[in-house]
Amino acid sequence: MNQPAQTPRTDEPPRSRAEWITFGMASFILAIVVGLVGYTWLDEQQQQPPVLSVRNTEKIRAANGQFYVPFVVTNNGGQTAESVYILAELRVGGTIVETGHLEVDFLSKREKVEGAFIFNHDPEQGQLTLRVTSYKLP
Repeated sequence: MNQPAQTPRTDEPPRSRAEWITFGMASFILAIVVGLVGYTWLDEQQQQPPVLSVRNTEKIRAANGQFYVPFVVTNNGGQTAESVYILAELRVGGTIVETGHLEVDFLSKREKVEGAFIFNHDPEQGQLTLRVTSYKLP
């Protein structure tokens, strides 16, 4: 048996201008969200691990019988580092006479943190070593 062809319903009114504008804005927002998710995913694929460095930034200053060694630690890598551990060793005559350590809680990519180590012996009378010894990823 042949059934008669059904005609499309034409009783629905055409979409209003407000509906088209709302549809366009929703589509635009959805495209932005999808694009940002894609960008974030690609960016994470290209990120390098933290590259940390520490260096003395200014002249050592003396005050009240103590010696202040200013430093800056920098993350030049692509990822954030947590619990960045910095060690300072002062050697006089080949023997370690003082050490200092500091932990930076959080160091994001391209961030710098400044601080100072405080010694009782004059660092200019020996060999001072500043280095990053460890970190963890968040």
